[in-house]
Amino acid sequence: MAKKAETDGPLIPGGKRHRASFAARPDAPVSTSEAIAALKKLKGPKFDQTVDCVMSLGIDPKHADQAIRGSVALPSGIGKSKRVVAFCAPEKVQEALDAGAIKAGGTDIAEEIEKGWFDFDVAVASNDMMRDISKLGRTLGPKGLMPSPKSGTVVKPGDIASAVKEYAAGKVEYRNDKGGNIHAPIGKMSFKDAELVANLEHFIKTIESLRPSSVKGQYIKKIAVSGTMTPSVLVEPPVALSA
Repeated sequence: MAKKAETDGPLIPGGKRHRASFAARPDAPVSTSEAIAALKKLKGPKFDQTVDCVMSLGIDPKHADQAIRGSVALPSGIGKSKRVVAFCAPEKVQEALDAGAIKAGGTDIAEEIEKGWFDFDVAVASNDMMRDISKLGRTLGPKGLMPSPKSGTVVKPGDIASAVKEYAAGKVEYRNDKGGNIHAPIGKMSFKDAELVANLEHFIKTIESLRPSSVKGQYIKKIAVSGTMTPSVLVEPPVALSA
């Protein structure tokens, strides 16, 4: 049940720790460095929380030309490795495995997946393999695992090893939801402040660079960062982001 943080204050959900953190956070949006510093001062659990960034965008998700989707390798990584499978030609299999893929191949992996194997986090594919694995769309699509040029998981044959390496290191995929919001992890609470700031600013700049030409007025309306179990701290976008 929600309780009041103060006698005359608003109702704030959560336990004592959450209410204390809610009350301790800045009242207004602050710079990226101030936001990260404030976030790390909030009381949290003992485990190493993931730090997330959410942006509210001034887009209309119903319009295909305003959809925001892609992937980005953050400067400091996200503190988590991913299990990657690679669909590639036989001559590229060893390169993919050496780069960190847990499995690499073509129809052999496709057959395993069709039989119910899903012990991986990301699937990348060279564009020459898409015809061979197109039948996996019905299986991998609903799970968000189907390789796609828009998400950056379909690459040229010569780039398959670098793609595997980036995703295995924690390359971040993002896609706007029905409300026009973008969400992505930007690291761990144990990261140094400078590392989280660099990741946050890089992610913001990445999303800003994708501004659809049909969007008028303010594009990035709101930015917030939070830990897995902390309230969010609002970030003030640079002037250029809201022009």
